[in-house]
Amino acid sequence: MSQLKHLVSVADFSPPELERILARARAVKAEWKAGGHEPVLQGQTLAMIFEKPSLRTRVTFEAGMTQLGGHAIYLAPADIGLGTRESVPDVARNLSRWVQVILARTFAHATVQELAAHATVPVINALSDREHPCQALADYLTILERWGAVAGLPVAFVGDGNNVCHSFLLLGAALGARVTVGCPPGYTPDVFIVEQARALAAQSGGQVAIVSEARQAVEGAAVVYTDVWTSMGQESEASQRRRTFQPYQVNAALLAHADREAIVLHCLPAHRGEEITDEVLDGPQSAVLDQAENRLHAQKALILELLGR
Repeated sequence: MSQLKHLVSVADFSPPELERILARARAVKAEWKAGGHEPVLQGQTLAMIFEKPSLRTRVTFEAGMTQLGGHAIYLAPADIGLGTRESVPDVARNLSRWVQVILARTFAHATVQELAAHATVPVINALSDREHPCQALADYLTILERWGAVAGLPVAFVGDGNNVCHSFLLLGAALGARVTVGCPPGYTPDVFIVEQARALAAQSGGQVAIVSEARQAVEGAAVVYTDVWTSMGQESEASQRRRTFQPYQVNAALLAHADREAIVLHCLPAHRGEEITDEVLDGPQSAVLDQAENRLHAQKALILELLGR
């Protein structure tokens, strides 16, 4: 990619670009399994801005840069003070003089947008309150490995129409999947995201459906995906959310309505016994550890594409 490109939203990339990244991810993973990578990012540095704690995001990006011969710098909230100690535009402009890629895991989606608006190097959304595009890349890499193709595949997301759901919906629609989201009333995905997804599905031959019953969402699905009912910053709503979302728990009874070969996904960390049972999370249909590993390979492919390597 010759022009400066950011991954703030899944919708920032065309379907062919997204397909290329996923194909690159499969190749990168195969190369790593076969013995490792050439140090193609030697001398390259990734700045990682974190406003939230992280296991998978931090480790996979840092390990990925190391495996490709590059380096990653972790910047904790106290290191920068985005918007307080220093303005977001100033942070973006300074980092652009020192590093080749900027990653941001933030609360407000507008923070990532502002970083991208002022940076002169690629900016990656590593999670915001609106989207989690890197997670979606790993999700669909896992689906591709298990099912061989995404186009026409029935996939379901059950629970809160949150940031993970948004990116899963957008990428599935772009790739031609038949995406069904099952949420309680009042917790459905953002209307604008749904409109974007439907526009992408119209181009790709995919489908988008938002339903209010978990069983309806997973009926015949090849993929059943869930996430926590209470995300970071929503702790005060936890009790109410547990009551509201109880009928959406991914358990053996719900999974029985999906395809018998269906895989179960969860972006982790999981609240075991809430949105998903141990029986399912640790069961034979669970692909959550493959999915977690695939964060590493999908993100390496993304960085290589963004840097034109």
